[in-house]
This record gives sequence, C-alpha cells and structure tokens, in this order.
Amino acid sequence: MISSAFEYHRPVDLASAVGLLVQHGGDARVIAGGHSLIPMMKLRMADVPHLVDLQALTDLKEITISTSGVTIGAMVTQADLIAHDGLAKAAPILREAALQIADPQVRNVGTVGGNVANGDPGNDMPGLMQCLCATFRLVGPGGARDVAARDFYHSVYVTERKDDEILTTISFATPTGGYAYEKQKRKIGDYATAAAAVLLTRSGGKVATASIAMTNLSDRPIWSQGAAAALLGSECGKDAVAAAVAAMLGDIDPQQDNRGPIEFKRHVAGVILARAIARAWSRA
Repeated sequence: MISSAFEYHRPVDLASAVGLLVQHGGDARVIAGGHSLIPMMKLRMADVPHLVDLQALTDLKEITISTSGVTIGAMVTQADLIAHDGLAKAAPILREAALQIADPQVRNVGTVGGNVANGDPGNDMPGLMQCLCATFRLVGPGGARDVAARDFYHSVYVTERKDDEILTTISFATPTGGYAYEKQKRKIGDYATAAAAVLLTRSGGKVATASIAMTNLSDRPIWSQGAAAALLGSECGKDAVAAAVAAMLGDIDPQQDNRGPIEFKRHVAGVILARAIARAWSRA
C-alpha cells in the first residue's frame, strides 16, 4: 500500500527538530532508520502529516568511549556498532547482539535510537540496554532529561518519551566480566521468539554481580532482578541456573502468536537463558 500524504522535514540541528515537533504537535513524528514507522505508514496504521527526518543531525551519529563509560548517539546504526573496534572491546555484548538483528540491509539503516525509542517489545536493544543499566537522554522544549532504561518502558509502544521529545544518546558504564546475548528466532530477519542478555562478574569462583534481561516475552522488555539474585554467591551450577530460570519465568508474560503458544515460548525462554548464563559464566 501507499501511505497517506505527508510533509517531509529534514532539520539540520536538534533545536530545529524539537521546534518542528512543538510546532506541529501530534501531527509530527520523528523518523530515524524508518524500519518501524514506514511500514506502519504504508499499511495506513499510522497517519503522519509531518515527518521529521533526523538523518542530517550528524552529532547524533557519534560513539564516545571514555573512562566514565560509553555514549552512543541515537542515529548510530546497528552496522556502526558492529564495525566499531573500540566499542567491541569496551562492550562486546553490543556487537554480539547487533549481529543477530535482522540482516545486513536492515542493520545498515536501522538505528540504535529507533530500536530503543519506539517501545516495540520485539526489538533487541531495549532489553540489552536494561541489562547494561543504560540511561537515555531525552531532549524537548523544556531542555534535556535522563531516564533509566529500566524505567523507560511501560507497555507496547508506550514509553517515558513525550511526543515533543527526541532521544539523543544512550549511555552506560563500561561493563566488566562475562557477557552473552542469546536469541532464538524462526528465520533470518525475524523478531526473537525469546532472547536473553546476561552480564556476570566472578570473584573467588562465585558470581559477584549479575544482570539479566529478556526480550519479546511480555509487553515490554523484562529486567529480571529475581533471576540475577538467584545467581549471586553461587558457582553458577545447575541448581543456581535452574533457580534463575524459575525466577525469570515468574517475571515474563508471553502471549500466543505466530511464533508459538505460551508454553512453547516459556520453554524456549528457559533454554535461551540457561545458554546465555553458561556462556557468560565461561567468559567471566
């Protein structure tokens, strides 16, 4: 199908982009890579009289790595994450996750900011950013504010971002220890049936810190505090992993769809999390 008529805007700076959102109110939508919004417009599921393209905002395409952590511009693409050697050393879980998103054509255009900002529970980056304890910077007419990734998502397509705000950067402390991003999907290019992001550190042969997040198993990404707590102080043995899986299963709420019935999704979630924990522990 063809989308309804719209006016196209290409601001050259952030202030102009925010100004357009304020000027046109609910009639304006920001577009980054376009993989979510354009299909919805073509299917007439989204009526967007004013489309604000962020591609000219080059300052949102930067990756900064320092002693204080990592900052990624919202317009950085998934391909940029994969190609950046410094980022691969500082936070290798990002490259591991990005390589499992869709296909090269999508990764060359799809942005990190678009992936995390629109609130689709099937996207890979939201859960990963929760696992990393990332912070999202939102800029609107009232200035900038920071929102924790773990507080950002409410339900499907419902987030903390206001209509006149733009997500500009994602920041997090440089992770240490072992990591893993495991994903099961039906075919290349598909959303996950279940995916798990795991970060673990080891001290004295036992788990010192843990962070676990799950993707596409509820109406929002799930950061499972209970699953992480089940591993703390353990040697990451069979019983501890089983306890972590049980805690995670208590946090998720999958729904039946064309990826399978609920019990199948819960089974896959358990298998994927156990694999992710084992691989992260082997790298810790």
